[in-house]
Amino acid sequence: MKEIVGVRFRNGGKIYYFSTENLDIKEGDIVIVETSRGVEAGNVVTEKKTIDDERFSVPIKPVMRVAKQSDMKIISRNREREMEAFKVCEEKIAQRKLNMKLVEVECTFDNNKILFYFTAESRVDFRELVKDLASVFKTRIELRQIGVRDEAKVLGGIGICGREFCCKSYIGDFQPVSIKMAKEQGLSLNPVKISGTCGRLMCCLKYEQNSYEELLKITPKVGAIVSTSDGTKGRVEDVNLITGIIKVKTDKSEVPLTLSRSDVKILRDAEIKLNRDEIKALRNLEGK
Repeated sequence: MKEIVGVRFRNGGKIYYFSTENLDIKEGDIVIVETSRGVEAGNVVTEKKTIDDERFSVPIKPVMRVAKQSDMKIISRNREREMEAFKVCEEKIAQRKLNMKLVEVECTFDNNKILFYFTAESRVDFRELVKDLASVFKTRIELRQIGVRDEAKVLGGIGICGREFCCKSYIGDFQPVSIKMAKEQGLSLNPVKISGTCGRLMCCLKYEQNSYEELLKITPKVGAIVSTSDGTKGRVEDVNLITGIIKVKTDKSEVPLTLSRSDVKILRDAEIKLNRDEIKALRNLEGK
């Protein structure tokens, strides 16, 4: 058994676990740890807990120490260096007329590496840019191309819900989101209404998908043939999955009947499908 804590290195970033090695560590502390990128400083975001170390497929590295005053000074200097590196890199990109947008710069705690994150519409040959940056900062340079979702996660902002982007505040890893989810949830397939600021499908479509899938199992879909409590057959014209209210058009009435899903029996259910025009119009929303 081992005592572990969860550590984040960036706001909304993935949580990595380290053993405490009997150190007095609590949530909110800044700790110094060794990662695959070198020695780094991160924030403790989970309380200390005891687990069976066999649950992890790779050995759990220990926390080196809780950040001291001298460590905090290094962290502060690194933030200043990141701002300087951002400015220098933008100048070099402009000089070499590269079609790329710099998003973020990150220095490892031990100054062993500086990482530059950028977006671009296509592949960029940045080999000469790396040489330029290495000659200025005299350390290892790494450039990483990221997608528009990652850019939104780094920069942050306010969503149409009025809250901070979920990807910035707490989502560690992006989950796959599909157009089919929007269709199954009965949402308008208007790109403006179902895409986030990043221009891709909103991550929140994923949150309630399991609930919608369960409701779809017990609710007739639009186009389904059902029978009412008095044996009348009809076709479902509208469905509200959340309330369970459906509208059924029968031969006995020009006006669709408003019924509860519990008031009908499904004789032949329909399928929710995307047509070719929808797929073509919304194809780009599913990308990274």
